[in-house]
Amino acid sequence: MPQLKTRQLLVDVARRLFAKQGLDSTTMNDIAEASGKGRRTLYTYFKNKDEIYSAVIDGELTRIASTFLAVARRNLPPLEKLVELVFAHLSLMKEAVERNGNLRAEFFRNIWQVERVRKKYDKKERDIFAKTLEEGLHAGVFEIDDLMFYTDIIQACAKGLEIPYIYGRLGIGMDINASRPIVTKILQRALGMKVGM
Repeated sequence: MPQLKTRQLLVDVARRLFAKQGLDSTTMNDIAEASGKGRRTLYTYFKNKDEIYSAVIDGELTRIASTFLAVARRNLPPLEKLVELVFAHLSLMKEAVERNGNLRAEFFRNIWQVERVRKKYDKKERDIFAKTLEEGLHAGVFEIDDLMFYTDIIQACAKGLEIPYIYGRLGIGMDINASRPIVTKILQRALGMKVGM
């Protein structure tokens, strides 16, 4: 248990330093010094800065996953839950990027490293989207012929909207609440529902 606390302390300190100074400007020495643990302890847990950066991303994604799961557990009709999940996905990603200050530049510059760490989170999210679609299919609300294909499309769309959403370029000038009916209509049509159901 003390080892997990030490590792988490190092990740938290690194995240704060990355957010304040940026990834490139933060050294392993900076992290060791700010944590009060020393270089030897830091290198016991992490081989290099890339490894600790991956741990920071993983920590953010774990935090996002728990909130996303809470939305998935809500007792909502399938379409409403799906809309909530799409907006939760976008809002949580935006919050994570904004929360990390200067780190956000590295988040977008090192997108392949982020994607590598994100695979585990994406699978959990995909399972939640699939379960929600399956609920709608069994309830006779959705008319879809390939559950996994629709799951992949919805998740890919949500991921594709992240950067425009984060930078406020999605529905420029549109209040976030005004976009919900539009997203609902798009999902209704894509899932074989009559608009207005």
